[in-house]
Amino acid sequence: MGLYSMLRVSLDALYRWAGYLGAVFLIMILGFVTLQMVSRWGGEIITGAPDFTGYCMAAASFLALPYALNSGSHIRVSLLLNALGRFRKYGEIWCWAVASYLTYLFARYAVKLTYESYRFNDISQGQDAWPIWIPQLSMVAGTILLAICAFDNLITILFTGKDNIRSAGIDTQAE
Repeated sequence: MGLYSMLRVSLDALYRWAGYLGAVFLIMILGFVTLQMVSRWGGEIITGAPDFTGYCMAAASFLALPYALNSGSHIRVSLLLNALGRFRKYGEIWCWAVASYLTYLFARYAVKLTYESYRFNDISQGQDAWPIWIPQLSMVAGTILLAICAFDNLITILFTGKDNIRSAGIDTQAE
């Protein structure tokens, strides 16, 4: 197995496991909502449960981003790319270059925001009063993985002519 194949398998596994972790957070949302319903039927209120549900929703959303991108779940408007005809590859390269840069900025500022929350000991406004940097770590992980995924697609399309998106949707490329 060559270096490229090992790297490709490793990156795909990383994106897949981030998606699995996002699914775990979705299951945790179900657990928190169920716990809140059952506790209210018993006359008890679990303080902080709505806040933890929100943290799980953010974690599920951010961690699933790279998996969703490579599985073709993100919206891609390819009307202009299809109109480019034989120059479509150059349009794809431009799109992936812009996406790589923007996701890099997104990840950079997510890291900066989380670090500032840690540095200033920022506490959540809800009843849980948790340090806010803890749930922000999932945003950092998801945005860094999304930036890696976008750059991975840029490098792949530069060297192979195709990106890594496995789409079974209506908007597939005409070869």
